[in-house]
Amino acid sequence: MSSPHVAPPTVAEVTNRLRAVMDPELGDNIVDLGMAAVDSISADGVVAIGMKLTIKGCPLRVQIKQDIEARVGTHPGVSKVTIDWGEMTAEERTAVMTRARWNAKEQAPDTKIPLNARVLAIASGKGGVGKSSVTVNLAAAIAQSGYVVGVLDADIWGFSIPRMLGLSDRLEAKRIDGVEKPQIIPNERRIGNGLLKVVSTGMLVDDEGTALMWRGLMLTKAVEQFLNDVHWGELDYLLIDMPPGTGDVQMGLARMLPRTDLVIVTTPAVSAQKVAIRAADMARRSFLRVAGVIENMSAFTCEHGTSYALFGTGGGKALADEIGAELLGQVPIESAVAHAGDTGEPIVINGSGAAADAFNAIAQKIIANTISLTEMAGCSARNDDVVAVSVSRRDNNAKLTSSCSRRRPASRFRLLCHLRQFSVLAISQLECQFSWPH
Repeated sequence: MSSPHVAPPTVAEVTNRLRAVMDPELGDNIVDLGMAAVDSISADGVVAIGMKLTIKGCPLRVQIKQDIEARVGTHPGVSKVTIDWGEMTAEERTAVMTRARWNAKEQAPDTKIPLNARVLAIASGKGGVGKSSVTVNLAAAIAQSGYVVGVLDADIWGFSIPRMLGLSDRLEAKRIDGVEKPQIIPNERRIGNGLLKVVSTGMLVDDEGTALMWRGLMLTKAVEQFLNDVHWGELDYLLIDMPPGTGDVQMGLARMLPRTDLVIVTTPAVSAQKVAIRAADMARRSFLRVAGVIENMSAFTCEHGTSYALFGTGGGKALADEIGAELLGQVPIESAVAHAGDTGEPIVINGSGAAADAFNAIAQKIIANTISLTEMAGCSARNDDVVAVSVSRRDNNAKLTSSCSRRRPASRFRLLCHLRQFSVLAISQLECQFSWPH
């Protein structure tokens, strides 16, 4: 209760106290998030607060109410705190989520992924929709345009990237100047004027038939190692082939690399679309941006020109409309796509046809929607040095040389031994020996 000898607080004083109230989910104060404002302060110390929730039935309402009353109500000039609850508009929610994503990026742990590289996670609600095929073809198509593209196979259990890109060499590690422990060196493949840099657990095991019986923390630590212990070097893009669903790997990636954009792959079937929407919901809850939707296996056209919708129609467009994202493209069913993946030559490299055209068109959309390095120069003084180096490299892009040759083996060591968090079982399962360079 306010004392008769104490004046009511000013709007500025109440606002400062509200800034101490954090939204537990978004990780920022309710004032800067645009959720709370002072409506009025009466002469007898009654403070009215206008509070807008992201959704009307927000389960954190009680906690936020208690925090507001505790912060504002302790001022000696306040006799009562009232809260007028409301709900944000769609535009206001968008602004809040944008700020939340920025905060997540600022607070995220450092990784070895270059700041100028655009990170795209290729995700799906379930398996069997052609997510890995989409990943390798998009990566190859972007590389053909003259870019350096990293491919991270985060589908730890179901790795298929090495076969689909024709890369069978084991991963190796070497000492990098200024880095305490050895770094994993990605396997490389030149495509056109560009370069692919690839890392996968499939490049750690003895053969494709080896089962990785990992779960929980082991999966998260594997992804963490790929982000922190791989010497990616220069990158324009990083495409991450995600495991299906919304599990440990997805949540770990969102925490470690929050600047990731999600590309959701689905089939035309309504059932697949309803499952894929969970991936979009995961992105929303993790403050990741959905860059778009790709409808794979959209239709089959026979040799006589008749088109058959084997898996239904409209799933990709329905998903894009429901989550408010762009439908990046529709990739038809072609046996050549599967054959190309089995032989390690993605269809976009030497193939032709509707599927190759669709992948190339999607890749060009992604490139067109990526902020150029020169435009980045004015975004933040913090990144000026990164942008300057990147621009300089881009000017000399033609001078890139391939280092795709097989490295000679020397003395052996177990790379994952320095990942202390891994269990002995996980290390023994991998049986992965790497070569020190001469």
